[in-house]
Amino acid sequence: MDVLSDAISAMRLGRPHSSRTVLDAPWGVRFEPQKGAGFHVLLKGACWLIPTVGDPVRLGVGDVAFLPRELGHGLADVPDRPLADARSLIRPQAAGGLDTDGHGTDGHGADSRTEMLCGAYRLDQSRVHPLLAELPDVVHIPARIGRHPSLRGAIELLGRELDGGTRHGGDAALPALLDILLLYMVRAWYEDRPADEATGWAAALRDPAVAAALRGVHDEPGRPWTVRSLAERAGLSRAAFARRFTATVGAPPLAYATWWRMTVAARLLRDTDLPLRAVAERVGYASEFAFAKAFKREFAEAPGRFRDAASGDDRPWPDE
Repeated sequence: MDVLSDAISAMRLGRPHSSRTVLDAPWGVRFEPQKGAGFHVLLKGACWLIPTVGDPVRLGVGDVAFLPRELGHGLADVPDRPLADARSLIRPQAAGGLDTDGHGTDGHGADSRTEMLCGAYRLDQSRVHPLLAELPDVVHIPARIGRHPSLRGAIELLGRELDGGTRHGGDAALPALLDILLLYMVRAWYEDRPADEATGWAAALRDPAVAAALRGVHDEPGRPWTVRSLAERAGLSRAAFARRFTATVGAPPLAYATWWRMTVAARLLRDTDLPLRAVAERVGYASEFAFAKAFKREFAEAPGRFRDAASGDDRPWPDE
């Protein structure tokens, strides 16, 4: 897997959730903070996204709003509309979406109905990959002709799947499409950074030398990496590589390699039944004892206790 895919997979918990929503003006809804991320895609009409911090953002047809750390936000037909709790507007006939009692016009007889795709992901916010930590609280991806065709294709497929009712294979198709959409939203934000303004991970992903070293760490987390071996993979001297890697990634090469090993170990403990010795070997530790010591130093709890605590992460959403 590439670095972006790995970063997202390391944080993903449980099953994602999505619905198609129709809102008739006047309307305003408030979404409470969650331990995860959310998105909205405008299919018809327009609305305002009202973040917890910052100015309202106008969304038009085709716009995507991604909230990588769901701090709570509002959506409304106008920015100063009073907001009702979104949970109070969920109706059975709305198939998990929102249902409002507005009249669907702007007061002058014009249609002001808004349609959107909404969704949410459970993400482990306790160990956010720095690649995702760089994202702003609101990622606004405006609709532009010819931009991000893969993202647009995933949105179209998701919309069709949600319109299909109880079609065969839906239980597998929906989570897969939502996972793809998450990847494409993050990718779109990084691709939209101007090359001459790219810093941090946006610069790291575009730097062939740093990207080569990152791929090595992600492809072989259990390899006994050294600054020299990573510099050789990058095609740079040790000193030049260490400076460039640290400046873009935000951590020295070996510090990041250790952080990623422990992240992989946590994912294996959470998602598999591998014995601790096997997990230790996968991430480069010769003994279970050495691994447990390093893991506890990183997570402040033993691997076994971490695995027990993580066993309840794959639970349904409250409205399912």
